[in-house]
Amino acid sequence: MSGELTPAVLMAKAVRASASARVLLDLDDVDGACNRAYYAMFDAARAALRTSGALVQPNRIKTHGGLIAAFGLHLVKNGPISRELGHLLKPNP
Repeated sequence: MSGELTPAVLMAKAVRASASARVLLDLDDVDGACNRAYYAMFDAARAALRTSGALVQPNRIKTHGGLIAAFGLHLVKNGPISRELGHLLKPNP
């Protein structure tokens, strides 16, 4: 795999993280499963932003806060992602 994080590479990472989450959940490791599931969503959201053509600085979507803000602004605020789905990316306190 090259060093470039294309949408396809990011989605491959998301799929791997999702599969890992399932394995961990099957082993009753809920914390580990939640961690992997969150990173699956994180990488899928990064892929969605890159695919959308939104003008977002690459460094901005490397952080959780930056990604959540950009995802909300470009994909949730006026669509195509619903607010309910967009809220799933935000960690609960």
